[in-house]
Amino acid sequence: MPNQPIKTPCVGLCSTVFGDTVCRGCKRFHHEVINWNGYSDEEKQSVWLRLEVLLVQVMAAKLEVFDEQLLLKQLQQRQIRYVAHQSPYCWAYQLLARGARAISLLDAYGIVLLPEFRDWELPDLRDAIDREFFLLSEAHFERYIAPRFLKEGMELRV
Repeated sequence: MPNQPIKTPCVGLCSTVFGDTVCRGCKRFHHEVINWNGYSDEEKQSVWLRLEVLLVQVMAAKLEVFDEQLLLKQLQQRQIRYVAHQSPYCWAYQLLARGARAISLLDAYGIVLLPEFRDWELPDLRDAIDREFFLLSEAHFERYIAPRFLKEGMELRV
């Protein structure tokens, strides 16, 4: 399974079924989760790119990837799935998401925490990153997507 390409951002923790407009698991918007299998490759790539940009923004504010090759080697050794063409900061997120409780020396993975986060426990940092990633995704939805849905809803009534 680790050698198979990742075809969807889904992480198996979908909250859109409970009415969330942004999935707490993969951070996609509810309509993206529902329509994913019908999306063209370009539409899927657009979603992947938005998620990557937001995640890199959060990760780069908390840590530095100083050795991409070491990180890549560690991911492969531990059979942690990652999207090869994405930023190493996305790879680092996958590492923290899967191994925050087991990692003792982060620099052995080619990563160092920024000074203001060096006293944090990795599971707490992982949870904070996940919350911030979710909040950014939610803010993006509210700013750029929700107004379009509201406008489209008004046009249907007329």
